[in-house]
Amino acid sequence: MGAAMIAALGLQAQKPMKAPAGGKAISDELIGIFFEDISNAADGGLYAELIQNGSFEFNTTERDGWGPGTAWKFLRPGHSLGYMRPCMEKPLHKNNPTYMRIHIERSREFYDYKGWKGVGLQNDGYNGISVKAGQKYDFSAFFRNMNRQNDKDIRIALVEPQGWGKDPKVLAESTINVNAVDWERCFFTLTPDADCKNAALQILVLTQGDIDIDEVSLMPQDTYKGHGLRKDLAQALADLHPKFMRFPGGCVVHGGGDGFWDTYRWKNTIGPRQTRASLKNTWGYHQSMALGYFEYFQFCEDLGMEPLPILPCGVSCQGTNGGWNMYPTQAQDVVPMSEMDEWVQDALDLIDWANGDGTTEWSRKRVEAGHPKPFNLKYLGLGNEEKISPEFCERFKYIYERVTKAHPEIIIVGTAGPGSHPGNADLENGWKLAEELNMPIIDEHYYEPNEYFLNKRQYDNYSRDRKTKVYLGEYAAKDKKLIDALAEGLYLLHVERNGDIVAMTSYAPLFARRDNTNWNPDMIYFDNERAYLTCSYYVQQLFGQSAGQYYYGDCVKFEGDAADAIQPLENVHYGQSVVLNVKTRKLYVKICNASDEAKKANINLSRFGIKKNVVKTVIAGSANDENNYDQQPIAPQKETIKAQKKFTLDVAPYSFVMLEYNL
Repeated sequence: MGAAMIAALGLQAQKPMKAPAGGKAISDELIGIFFEDISNAADGGLYAELIQNGSFEFNTTERDGWGPGTAWKFLRPGHSLGYMRPCMEKPLHKNNPTYMRIHIERSREFYDYKGWKGVGLQNDGYNGISVKAGQKYDFSAFFRNMNRQNDKDIRIALVEPQGWGKDPKVLAESTINVNAVDWERCFFTLTPDADCKNAALQILVLTQGDIDIDEVSLMPQDTYKGHGLRKDLAQALADLHPKFMRFPGGCVVHGGGDGFWDTYRWKNTIGPRQTRASLKNTWGYHQSMALGYFEYFQFCEDLGMEPLPILPCGVSCQGTNGGWNMYPTQAQDVVPMSEMDEWVQDALDLIDWANGDGTTEWSRKRVEAGHPKPFNLKYLGLGNEEKISPEFCERFKYIYERVTKAHPEIIIVGTAGPGSHPGNADLENGWKLAEELNMPIIDEHYYEPNEYFLNKRQYDNYSRDRKTKVYLGEYAAKDKKLIDALAEGLYLLHVERNGDIVAMTSYAPLFARRDNTNWNPDMIYFDNERAYLTCSYYVQQLFGQSAGQYYYGDCVKFEGDAADAIQPLENVHYGQSVVLNVKTRKLYVKICNASDEAKKANINLSRFGIKKNVVKTVIAGSANDENNYDQQPIAPQKETIKAQKKFTLDVAPYSFVMLEYNL
């Protein structure tokens, strides 16, 4: 809302306040999200497309037994005769080379099928298609009629299968006529008359001859802000209040299994969907790239997040083709230095695509896609937890120096390699490289049992003389119980205290589909109908809601601690943080008790001009409580209470408390 509109409505704009003495300036972008296409997070997940393998591009390279017909069933109801076969002659697009040809020899109704006839295909989506009565679903597909002498009638239906030998229940249907002898896209809308959790899409050709079909799609009209993302999953991310999003990975960035042909290249993920080059996913399934760089940037804009794209830099994952299992032998591969200019150009072109004025080659592509205004890219990541080998350092320097020279305004995020713990050789080598290059931010990753997060406070010992800030880009306790979430929360209190060093954090992984989970734990699990939010999700949400620019360490003291024990120490399973947001004029007091004993916290907020009420949010339960598909015992409980400047707060065992004050 602009100043003119505020004035017109008779409202008073909120003015930033001056921070009281005693605060330390910290990053207000500490909490973000990390999206990687792992566990079907994109196709079958955040991207709302309901058809699986609509482009017929699945193949055995991705998974044994897969092929163009994966996720499809061949249909010949009634007494119809015909066949289908995958083809590649004169495809829809060179990046989408496979399509399906349906041959109809005879389309006849047989008395047992009560009107069902034709030859065609059925797609069950991702273990069934979930549809709602009265909701609209947009069908589209490309067709090509191979017989000029006759048009083709095609019946498209959403059905609920009733079992072998029984007619499916029709939820919605339409018949179209195809006469184009070259590829032509057909559109129409299906509106089911009943809810169904396991619907299927049927495409039945009713006229004799041959017809080609490709790029079949069924999209709900009701998507997040109309941009093609599944509403409940997108809203769950919006409710985290993230300040940035890192994408598209993760190991997805640089490939992990098959060589540089399998590396994620952003240029293949923009433009019309049928022109995007699909790719084997590092995690062993197919990436359609329908959720590509344009959609990622658009989603960042929708949520007010800074986009943080991560680009490969000519070095593969050291886990390539089983390299992790061959330790200490690593399988890291590198491109020849003579080819590095291509990877540099990819980075420069991405900046132009995102930030250009529309007059250059790549920025024109953004404009043509429907986004005339620049995306205002601020951050760019190069590399993802590659082993910090001499070969990596040589290639990273090459791309880093050229990108920063061309675009000094872009903040480059580097990598500290896998397993970023003090004493780790890759971490030490990563920091040496960062300091040599005066790198703005370095990305650290670690997954550990909850004991690590309960007991370690490593950023207390980081030097304040370093120019390079820390991005904790991937971390999680290795389970999803309440004690794990509290361990992460306690660690984040430590991160806030060191918010002058740590600039950004993101829990990982973000999403996991119920029937295709590659990694545990994850923050959000989902199936076709719903999502369930883990204990860690709710802790992350509290931190996302309570961003600020100043940290105060002397406002909370726990009874029983020494008089000068203001900050949590290692091996102490409780802690606190007080954060002030001068922009929103809000003060947040956060207290985590991950121990089995109740605590008393003496709180003194006398320096702040707090108002009469405060919102108290509590997450509490037993240490081993866990949210899952069957039950979700852990969720934040809110209440509004009278505000006090000096008081004692009782903090239950295994609980997290946040107090939100208006100033």
